[in-house]
Amino acid sequence: MSAALQLDQLDRLIVGVLLEDGRATFAQIGDRVGLSAPAVKRRVDRLVSSGAITGFTVRVDPSVVGWSTEGYVEIYCRGSTSPAEILKAVDKHPEVVSASTVTGEADAILHILASDIRHFEQVVERIASEPFLVRTKSELVLSPLVRREQGSLPD
Repeated sequence: MSAALQLDQLDRLIVGVLLEDGRATFAQIGDRVGLSAPAVKRRVDRLVSSGAITGFTVRVDPSVVGWSTEGYVEIYCRGSTSPAEILKAVDKHPEVVSASTVTGEADAILHILASDIRHFEQVVERIASEPFLVRTKSELVLSPLVRREQGSLPD
């Protein structure tokens, strides 16, 4: 997002509605935030062109498509492996739904979805075979407690 763009309360409300329902029409959004459809369109276009809104997508329940096993994998790298090298290695695995460099002992943490424990293990084995990796540490999710959509705005 451009440093010059400041989201006002209406922008935040519009983004909130879009986070709830990315398919909402400009008229529906306008009804919720108290603006006309053309005014909402202008604001959404500005938010998109500024980079505040980076895209529109669909959310799928992973268990519906057969990926009901979830876990996090810490990766520990050899030497000074760059974030770009880590990204290149993990980006080729569709099971990795997010990856972030982190503070602490690990170099990065991966969020992985898989069809079952064996599938999860295979993904970790493929990732662990990268030449820069020293070791991994995995944790499986038992029960997700809180799920917030990425990009949601706190009040």
